[in-house]
Amino acid sequence: MARLRALSATALLLAAGFVAINCGSASDVSPFPEGDAAGGGGGGGGGNKEGGGGGFDFDTGAGEASRPCVGLECQQVACSGGGTTSLSGKVFAPEGTIPLYNAIVYVPNAKPDAFKSGVTCEQCGAVTGSPVTTALTNEKGEFKLQNVPVGKDIPLVIQIGKWRRQLTIPNVAQCVDTPIDAGNTRLPRNKAEGDIPQIAFTSGNADSLECFLRKLGIADSEFTPPTGQGRVHFFQGNGSVLAGGVPAAQTLWNDAATLKKYDINMLSCEGSERTNDKSAHYAKMLDYLDSGGRVFASHYHYVWFRYGPAPVPTAATWNPAPGTSGPYQIDTDFPKGNAFADWLQNVNATTTRGTINLSEVRDSIGDSAPAVSRRWIRSETPKTAKYFTFNTPIGQPVDKQCGRAVFTDVHVSGTGSSGGTFPNFCNNSPLSANEKALIFLFFDLSSCVGDDTKPPIPPPAIPK
Repeated sequence: MARLRALSATALLLAAGFVAINCGSASDVSPFPEGDAAGGGGGGGGGNKEGGGGGFDFDTGAGEASRPCVGLECQQVACSGGGTTSLSGKVFAPEGTIPLYNAIVYVPNAKPDAFKSGVTCEQCGAVTGSPVTTALTNEKGEFKLQNVPVGKDIPLVIQIGKWRRQLTIPNVAQCVDTPIDAGNTRLPRNKAEGDIPQIAFTSGNADSLECFLRKLGIADSEFTPPTGQGRVHFFQGNGSVLAGGVPAAQTLWNDAATLKKYDINMLSCEGSERTNDKSAHYAKMLDYLDSGGRVFASHYHYVWFRYGPAPVPTAATWNPAPGTSGPYQIDTDFPKGNAFADWLQNVNATTTRGTINLSEVRDSIGDSAPAVSRRWIRSETPKTAKYFTFNTPIGQPVDKQCGRAVFTDVHVSGTGSSGGTFPNFCNNSPLSANEKALIFLFFDLSSCVGDDTKPPIPPPAIPK
């Protein structure tokens, strides 16, 4: 049934406290004034167990037909012949060329809530800002938002977990598609452009994840020691040379409160297990994961899982299976794995769907455990896992899990850390197949935690 339209759209926006920002092209300026969030929890990529789902509460009274439209709802129009008013485009990594899968795109009806600082328990199913229309990107990074409000200065949010960019679309024409320029739909490179998760990384002498994050497009200004204001904090692992004032990696994982300051912990391979500075802290890492943390563990950082407290060792069989070789196989027996196979072709990481050639591959573990973890890339003979993920707390129902870990037996950036200091030791070569594969898995790690046996679905819009 038609909504009540007793007030003009402009009057309703003013009544709701919204301020439109007039600009000549899509802008990062939000049309909502500071402090105009419409309640709810600080969810990120999903609902936050510590708060509500965000948005307006509507008293529907006798039924939905009696509820008046609110704000941008009043600018949604019916189109003849089954048409729709739409926005379309592609979402990219911060570097601007690699399309991203499973990014949330939506038009909010209120200013989205600020993200809560530190690790939070986020699951898929909701975003803040009372979205009036939502969509997810496909394997080509494409999205199409339908039933978009018509008019000037329409807000748009692009989000993966705690990555978020907020734009204003200058004009949305009625009952046609408005394409958005690709330069406006990449994730932020720095804090001025939007939200970036708080990331900690530990350096290593066999892998250089800091160089991967830089090639991903994060600005150099965002790489600082923990005392700095950057979104990526250095911790000195065994091997690579970083700037002065960088604390040892042990100061990250030997303190539970420090670990929980970070949304994501990236652990570069150190060339050996180095259990002497980790074994006393295995339980802290598992507690961090169970609290909703994200861990990317490269090669020898398997120690956190292999030797950690029960039940985390059940994520894989840990007896090494040496002698594996490529091409490596993509596991396509679950929806995201199937999308991963298509995505790798779309970004030219492989020419053959379902396989990929990788370099710097190690044979340090056996296979992942299907009851606990999800394998993404494997060697076929013998069958061993090269990339796998698992959600935590292990053994809990999906709706009780909110942490996520990635293990890789593939070095991403090789020995790029030898010689010089960051960022001078990082190469500027085109993204390799190793790095492209990690981009997909890194943003999956960044995202909300859901049921990997089912295809992702966009969060719901507010009731119509």
